Amino acid sequence: MVFRNGTPLVSERDSGRILELSPDGTTRAIGDIPGVAAVGEGGLLGLAVDSQGRLYVYSTGTDGNRLQRFDVTGEPGSLALGQAEMLLDGIGSASYHDGGRIAFGPDGMLYVAIGDAGRRDSSQDLESLNGKILRMTPDGGVPADNPFPDSLVYSYGHRNPQGLAWAEDGTMFATEFGQNTWDELNIITAGANYGWPTVEGIATTGDFTDPVQQWEPTEASPSGMTHIDGTLFIANLRGQVLRAVPVADPSTSTTYYDGEFGRIRDVTEAPDGKLWLVTNNTDGRGRPGPGDDRILSVELTRQ
Repeated sequence: MVFRNGTPLVSERDSGRILELSPDGTTRAIGDIPGVAAVGEGGLLGLAVDSQGRLYVYSTGTDGNRLQRFDVTGEPGSLALGQAEMLLDGIGSASYHDGGRIAFGPDGMLYVAIGDAGRRDSSQDLESLNGKILRMTPDGGVPADNPFPDSLVYSYGHRNPQGLAWAEDGTMFATEFGQNTWDELNIITAGANYGWPTVEGIATTGDFTDPVQQWEPTEASPSGMTHIDGTLFIANLRGQVLRAVPVADPSTSTTYYDGEFGRIRDVTEAPDGKLWLVTNNTDGRGRPGPGDDRILSVELTRQ
C-alpha cells in the first residue's frame, strides 16, 4: 500500500491488480500488472512511488522476479497505468522467500528487499541478487557510492527481508523472516553481512552483523514497517500484532491488537497522520472473518 499524491494504491498479490481506494472506501482497478505468476508467496509483491508520481512494482513473472516502472495517468477516481518499463528482471524466484518490498530512501535511491528463494547459499554469494537488499538509482542504475563496485548489492546474508524504513537521522531498518528460531529487526549498513544461512538471529561471533531485536516466529513474522516520530511500527503476520519499537532503544517493543484483526501484512502513515493497517487473512494461512481482508485506520496518540 502506497500513497500517490494523497491517493491510496493497494496491490493484490494473486490477481496482479493495482487498486485505487476512494474516500468512501470503495475500490477500482487502475490496471493489471502483466504476466504476474502467483504461486505460493510469489505474485504482485511491492509498490513504491517516486517524486514524479511514477509507480514502481516488484512482482513474480514466469521467468523470475522483476522490477518494473509505470507512468500513472488521469485524476483520482480515474487513474490508469501506462506501459511497463523493465528496470530489473531475471531475479531468482520460488513459491516462497521472494522478498519484494521496495522503498525510496531519504537519499532518493530505491531499495529492494530480495529473499533467497530457497537458494540458501545465494545469500552469501555477491554475484547473486538473492538474499540481498539492493540499492539503485530511480532508473535502475548502480549508484557510484554503493559498497561493491558495479553492483546493486547494498547488504547481504539475508533470508527473506521484508519491511524497510528510515529514522529521522537516516538510520535504515529492515525486518526479516527467520526460519524456525528467530525473526529479526536489523539496522542496515552498506556492505554488511547479516549471516544467513550460517547464523539465524543474534550470533555474537563478530563475523556478522547481529539484529538489534529478535523474536520467535510464532510471535512475529514481521512484515511491513513504517517510521513515525521516533517509533517503528511493524506489521506481524503469524504473531497477529502491531509492534511498536522506539528508535532510541530498538531492543525493546510494545505490542497492540493481539489477535484482534488476525494477520497484519502492512502498515503505513496516511496523509492525514493516521496509521493504516492491511490485514492478510485470506492468503490461505489465516482464518478469514467477515469483511476480510481489510484496511484499517488507527488514530495515533502524539506527545
